[in-house]
Amino acid sequence: MKNNQWPLFEVFIRSKQGLHHRHVGSLRAADETMALENARDAYTRRREGVSIWVVKSALITASQPEDKGAFFDPADDKVYRHPTFYRIPDGIGHM
Repeated sequence: MKNNQWPLFEVFIRSKQGLHHRHVGSLRAADETMALENARDAYTRRREGVSIWVVKSALITASQPEDKGAFFDPADDKVYRHPTFYRIPDGIGHM
């Protein structure tokens, strides 16, 4: 981070009770309190949210798209996680 630049925050909004938070964008702020206030002003102007999370971008660790094969391959040998061998009765709709 450059000395003259505020940290970058990622903003997550939950639109209604019971729904998941969804990433809506990023912003720069001096601290967490300012980030929350700026996120409220920028992303919930029309009362779209009931909850806001702000997280410093530098604290997020993510998998890389180029590592997709090696990172997710270990799940392929766990067939019990994907019950494709069960027969679903015809009367059952979507599961």
